[in-house]
Amino acid sequence: MAKVCIIGFGCIGSGTYEILKHNQDIIAARTGESIEVKYIVDIRDFSQHEVAPLVTTDFDKILADDDLDIVVETMGGVGPAYTYTKAALEHGKSVVTSNKELVASKGDELFGIARQNGCKYFYEASVGGGIPIIRPMLTSLNANNITEITGILNGTTNYILTKMIKEGTDFDTAVSNAQKLGYAERDPSADVEGHDTCKKISILSSMALGRKVNYEDVYTQGITAVTSEDTKYAESLGCAIKLIGRFKQAADGAEVLVSPMLVDSSSPLYGVEDVFNAVKVTGDMLGDALFYGKGAGKLATASAVVSDIIEVLKDARDDINAPWLPCSEKIIKDYSHIRGSFLVRIKNEPDAFALALERFDNARTLEFIDGEFAVVTGELSVAELEASLEGLDVISKYMFA
Repeated sequence: MAKVCIIGFGCIGSGTYEILKHNQDIIAARTGESIEVKYIVDIRDFSQHEVAPLVTTDFDKILADDDLDIVVETMGGVGPAYTYTKAALEHGKSVVTSNKELVASKGDELFGIARQNGCKYFYEASVGGGIPIIRPMLTSLNANNITEITGILNGTTNYILTKMIKEGTDFDTAVSNAQKLGYAERDPSADVEGHDTCKKISILSSMALGRKVNYEDVYTQGITAVTSEDTKYAESLGCAIKLIGRFKQAADGAEVLVSPMLVDSSSPLYGVEDVFNAVKVTGDMLGDALFYGKGAGKLATASAVVSDIIEVLKDARDDINAPWLPCSEKIIKDYSHIRGSFLVRIKNEPDAFALALERFDNARTLEFIDGEFAVVTGELSVAELEASLEGLDVISKYMFA
């Protein structure tokens, strides 16, 4: 019988326990042994819960238990989660995590510790919730050079933008509705400012490059400035605004960014709505592959955690245990060098329209809101765009995905 410890008995931790209990027969058949949750590490009071006998705050007891096989870390954040994870791996215990921030910031180090101690550090649940994306990239797509990853990686922001697009809801009301439904935290900044998506695309980019992409180097813009007027302009172009995390290999280096972008109706990402996520992965041999499903939620994310537990018990191959190496230098292009086409809304002040037409050759112009106009540019770099906009009063600007 395999013994498991769950650190952090919140939404995902309790969901993991629930799946292990509810599907115990199926899981035992697939692993060849049953699984027992032996410990739960949490500082909160669970005295009225069925798991009360399992709860402890003494992590040293977990480290000293030679019968314990797997530690499941669902705390989130870096601080204590890093300390517990590192100690568990150093004691030869495999760790399964849903913690995107820890994987993005310390993954390269923790992979190395796991390998040195003959154990595993698996992180399927850190990106895409219940969508299988990590393991397919490491196994099914490993004959390909991954040239591009474009994804809707945050269900909260996708829900908010869906309400703004479909119902004309303003941003603040859409956020409030998301909070009432449990999709957004009381403080939604990690989602709406793009930080959550940034960590996820950094993980996927690191996997594609085989070297660590520091998420602090990734240009990140959230959706707090998106307005209903922006969504109307997008609609007039046959597009929808989505918060996109994108990785793209180019001859002069890799591009990684997070930004609200215009997604054309021909894209498979266009119709991804509400709390659903989707990731389009492009391989040089395969072409495009789309991964779609619930990107968040208690049981959706916990199912990915349990899938990693199963893989550990099935003695998955060591070579998927170190998907990227440490890298001390910045390996992605500065945002100013990234190229694309843009939609730019500009206040129609004296001479502004003529100046815009002069600076943007063959630009398409749109005018349907009093006091402003918009231009759709050809391809140019962000730096070239900013130089062309000098002296113009810009309301908003969006890159085409």
